Amino acid sequence: MMRLVPNVGLSIKLPGAERDQLERWESCHGTAQQIGLRCRIILCALAGEDNVAIADKLEISRATVQLWRKRVHEGGIGQVWQIAPGRGRKPHYAQARRERIIKAALQSKPKGMTRWSCRLMAQAQGVSKSTINRLWQLHNLKPHRSETFKLSRDAKFMEKLTDVVALYLNPPDKALVLCLDEKSQIPALDRTQPGLPLKKGRCGTMTHDYKRNGTTTVFAALNILDGKVIGGCHLRHQDWLRFLRRLDREFPSNLKLHLVMDNYGTHKEPHVQEWLKKHPRFVCHCVPTSSSWLNLVERWFRELADKANRRSSFVSAPDLKRAIDEFMKAWNQDPKPFVWTATVKNIIEKIALARVNAEQIKPGSALPRGKQNAA
Repeated sequence: MMRLVPNVGLSIKLPGAERDQLERWESCHGTAQQIGLRCRIILCALAGEDNVAIADKLEISRATVQLWRKRVHEGGIGQVWQIAPGRGRKPHYAQARRERIIKAALQSKPKGMTRWSCRLMAQAQGVSKSTINRLWQLHNLKPHRSETFKLSRDAKFMEKLTDVVALYLNPPDKALVLCLDEKSQIPALDRTQPGLPLKKGRCGTMTHDYKRNGTTTVFAALNILDGKVIGGCHLRHQDWLRFLRRLDREFPSNLKLHLVMDNYGTHKEPHVQEWLKKHPRFVCHCVPTSSSWLNLVERWFRELADKANRRSSFVSAPDLKRAIDEFMKAWNQDPKPFVWTATVKNIIEKIALARVNAEQIKPGSALPRGKQNAA
């Protein structure tokens, strides 16, 4: 009598992490159908099902099951994303035409406008807006977005950068590192009408216009060790010296305090400099000009703006001060330190590339001031 041997195919053994990754790919909303099918084939194979059972279950041919068993067995789970040469959907437009579209997006602008949109580019190139959208996504082009950035032209940029980053990555023993700065002219804005509250299917609202009810200035010192913030609202820039005296009282006298701050004129005022000389435990480290991103307290100011100021309405400056004090108190109850990870080498590499690009656009615009004068 003849025995039928089940068609089990090549055995596949994967670590738990790779099995979990296949399940995430298979269930992900953005995964293409063909990729999801390949993931289901491998998951069924891992469950011990034979080729015929998998083919019947997924309504595909047994040859397809055998093919993907073999590919994953030989090349790993990354093979489910690969398309064999000569297979797959053929491009509708030639490569030369696609390159022209990308070049136009990078090196040109529509007449009388500052940027391209999908529809404008599609009209100019004689293709559909979906084609433009797919090409831009493929090359990670986002003409509708822009970010602010400025290269520092400080002649001592490298020296100051190294000094501050060294403090973050390797803080000194028996000392604290405090990031200091002031956020000036924070407006107390009162919306002209009450905003609608958040509800299911609708976000909260606020009016586009407002009444300005004065301003305030916040002095803050961020302890990079535990994330706590010492600070408060002040009316005048001259209160900076009073703020330093407060820091002197807050911390034990046997601790050195390394202060990371900018070159703002208030920080270099003669009375402030004289006071610092009389208190040698304060060691100042200045960030380069146009490099506020190097001061970690700026990251905390962003939290303050996003979570305390932006969506609120204030009838007076004292009302704004109370909100800032409440946010600071709540933050210090469960502080979260900001961890600096970038090295000097990585920062210099990025800045060098940005400087080269800026010099190609406008020669001399990004050189340090001393070098520009020498040239």
